[in-house]
Amino acid sequence: LVPGDIIVTGTPTGAGARFEPPIWLKPGDVIEVEAEGIGLLSNGVVDEGAGR
Repeated sequence: LVPGDIIVTGTPTGAGARFEPPIWLKPGDVIEVEAEGIGLLSNGVVDEGAGR
């Protein structure tokens, strides 16, 4: 990897839709991805209507 490279991950249809019942991200959830030697990316889920 070199500075400026973009790493894209995910599932096209969403992995949670396949559970019974479906599992969805909700406000307050935190998603973290860590790569050794690179660092930790942490994103919180917020209500898209919050603050409007």
